[in-house]
Formats: sequence, structure tokens, C-alpha cells
Amino acid sequence: MGLLSLAIWLPIAIGALLLLFSRDEQARMVRWIALIGSILSFVVTIPLYTGFQLGTAAMQFVEKAPWIERFSINYHVGVDGLSLWFVMLTAFITVVVVISAWEVITERVNQYMGAFLILSGLMIGVFAALDGILFYVFFEATLIPMYLIIGIWGGPNKIYAAFKFFLYTLLGSLLLLVALVYLYNAAGQSFDILTWHQVKLSSHAQTLIFFALFAAFAVKVPMWPVHTWLPDVHVEAPTGGSAVLAAIMLKLGAYGFLRFSMPIAPDASREWAWFMIALSLIAVIYVGLVALVQKDMKKLVAYSSVAHMGFVTLGFFIFNELGVAGGIVQMIAHGFVSGAMFLCIGVLYDRVHSRQIADYGGVVNTMPKFAAFALLFAMANCGLPATAGFVGEWMVILGAVKANFWLGLGAATALIFGAAYTLWMYKRVYLGDPGNDHVKELTDINGREFLMLALLAIPVLWMGIDPKPFTDVMDASVTELLRHVAISKLP
Repeated sequence: MGLLSLAIWLPIAIGALLLLFSRDEQARMVRWIALIGSILSFVVTIPLYTGFQLGTAAMQFVEKAPWIERFSINYHVGVDGLSLWFVMLTAFITVVVVISAWEVITERVNQYMGAFLILSGLMIGVFAALDGILFYVFFEATLIPMYLIIGIWGGPNKIYAAFKFFLYTLLGSLLLLVALVYLYNAAGQSFDILTWHQVKLSSHAQTLIFFALFAAFAVKVPMWPVHTWLPDVHVEAPTGGSAVLAAIMLKLGAYGFLRFSMPIAPDASREWAWFMIALSLIAVIYVGLVALVQKDMKKLVAYSSVAHMGFVTLGFFIFNELGVAGGIVQMIAHGFVSGAMFLCIGVLYDRVHSRQIADYGGVVNTMPKFAAFALLFAMANCGLPATAGFVGEWMVILGAVKANFWLGLGAATALIFGAAYTLWMYKRVYLGDPGNDHVKELTDINGREFLMLALLAIPVLWMGIDPKPFTDVMDASVTELLRHVAISKLP
């Protein structure tokens, strides 16, 4: 078993082990096993970065073994510059989520921790899969633990939110399966994704494939107008569920565009780029305005996620290196920042049991350490220079201006709206005099919460101050992807 398989199956194995424990009598032991397991799973991904060879777009750490030989389906995994950081991000966020749930989850602790560890392994599998069916199995399997996390540990309307999440994402994925079967036959009965990149499809076939893939990936991102499931799910999901959903699961759809839509249907991607750019700009501008009027903190950050992911898809479909690399950097940064924003809301909710902005005010008076962390993450969400949130957005705006000045101007409005809704929320929740007796009685963050937020603050600042290690990994793969898309594939 290679490093990549270990990164996929170690958290799944430990998660399955946790399910064998009795429910709550051994909760302390379960928490420690979950924490040690998640840390080990992250440590396993570090050699993927230290041993990663820069300057090549080839797949690295490749493992291949026959699985269902009759249909040429293989267990085939590997990473390149497009996927490496997402493997590491997934493992890292899982550690933070386990710490966040340490004292908060008191019922079915083994099932909660087990679900997150299994989910972590499945999501790493999505980013590493190089076989179409293996990708599809991991892609769909991620729905099951997240469905249970929302449905069991969620809020009052958790069943409604869980069903909406499951149905939206499953229905979109059925067309993905049709596209995979078509590509299997077009490639001479092969499910190898890298082989699919070389298949020459007609213009009509490319368009059909592009929209079949779009149906699956756009819902997952989620792009406007299929984004309506996200706010409902975020509001009902437990804090850890919201953090993983925003930090990792939304990236599965955007990654799908990079790995499937653009290289397999390059002509259709260029032909329909205007459509993707239009939807992305609507997400950036319209959804940013929607976020301004939210009264629930979780809903505000959920709409903020839709707007930020609009930046990502905009960057991809302007087809220049700044745009595509900026989109990938924005995905990584959004993973840290949005996860941190939801965990901050969770810290307040654990104390006051309300997500309504009107129920707070003056939190800085009673929780100064926590307010400092919240300010850092709020500034990163705005895209303040020297934070992770700035780098990707700045690269996408530069790429958009390079493609078309008015496109860049439209994208830049997101920074204004982002600053408006984020800072207005921060002002109403944290600044001024204490808003009520609940706020006056608040206690500042404890050591566990400090560690959880510090673990996210470090990469948010590191990525903002020195983004080069992040961009160096992806440069060769981005260049190769754009070269591939630029060559007409029509027979």
C-alpha cells in the first residue's frame, strides 16, 4: 500500500473501528482515538508534499491494481499539481473538526467521529481517483456520512435539510454516470481518466458531455441558480458538518471541472465559457447582495461561500494561467477561511444557542481573545492583503482584466460586497457595548477552542504572506491543462 492509499484508507479504517465502540460509555477513549487517527492521517499526507516533484504535470505517487477486470475498471490513484493541496487540506480540516467537537458532541460520539473520519478518506479518494468508476464511487459515497451527520446531529429541520442535500446532489450525479459510460465506450472500453483526456469527440458529443458533467459539478460547487440547498443545509448542520461542507465538499464540484469538463470537452468548454462566466458573475454579485440582508450568521456565511466559489469558476473559464491558478488558490484559501468562520459561529452558538445577529453585540467586551481570531477570519473573508483570502481573488481579478476589462470590473465588485456583509456582521456581533445579559455572561475561549482557531489562523496568514509554495506546486499542471484546452480536439 502506497502513501496515497494510506491517506485514503487509514481514516476510513479508524472511522470504521470507532463504530464498533458502544455509544457513550467510552466517549473519552473514542475522542482520543479519533484525534490520534486524524493526526496520523494528516501526517501521512506530508510526504506527498515533501516528495512532490515540481516542474512536471505528470501524475505522481501513482498506484494501479485491477479491480473489476471484466469492465477494465482499476483501482487507480495519483496526484498532480491540481489535486495535491486538496488531499492535504481535507486531512488537515478533519483534525480541526475532531478538536471542535471534543466537548460539544455528547451523544453518539463514536458515530459522529467515525462519520467524519470515513468522510475524510472518501473525499481524499475523490481528489486522487484516476479511474472514472472509482471517482464516481468516492464522489457518491461522500453523500452518505454527510447525510447522516446532518440528519442525526443537525438542528430542528435537520431531516428536511438532509433530504434536500441528498436529492439535489444525487440527481445531478446521475447524468455524470451517463457521461462516464459514454466516455468508456468512446475510449475503447476504458475508464482511465487520463485516456479520456486524449479521446477526440465531435462538437455535438462534447457539448452533451459538458452539460452532463455540468449538472453534477454545478450543484456541488454550488453555482447559481442550483445553490438554494446550501443555506438550508448549513443552518441545520452541526458546526463540524458546516465546516467540512464549506471547506472541502464544495471543492469536489470545482475540482470536477478541472479534471473532467475542461480536458475532456475542451471545445465545448471554450464555446460555453460565456455561460459559465455569466453564472459565476451572478453568483459573485447577486448572491453577495443576498448575503447583505441575512439575519442568521450561518446563512450569511453560506451565501458568502456561494459568492467566493463563483470567483473560482470565473477564474477557470477565462482560460489564462492567472485565472486558473487563482481559482485553485481561492479554493484552498476558502477551505481555511470558511471553515474558520463556521467554527467561530459554533463557538458563539455553544454559549448562547442562537445564530441570530440581533441576539449579540459587544462580544469583544467579554471574549477579547475570541474576537481577535474572529476579526482575522473576517478580514480574510473580505480579501484583506496578507491573508489567504486576498491572493486567489487578486489573481482571478488580474486574469479577468487580462481577458476583458469589464469582466475584471464585475469580479472586483465582489471585494466590495464581501467587505460590506462581513464587516457589517462583525460590527453588529462583536463591537459596541454588550447587547444583552447573555453577552455579559459570556466566557472567553478555552484552551481547546484557542488551539482549534490557532490551527486555522496559521495557514490563513502563511498563505497570505507567502503564497509561493502553494502556487509552485500547481504551475506545471495549470500550464499543461491550458495547453491541452487550447489545442482543438475536433477530429
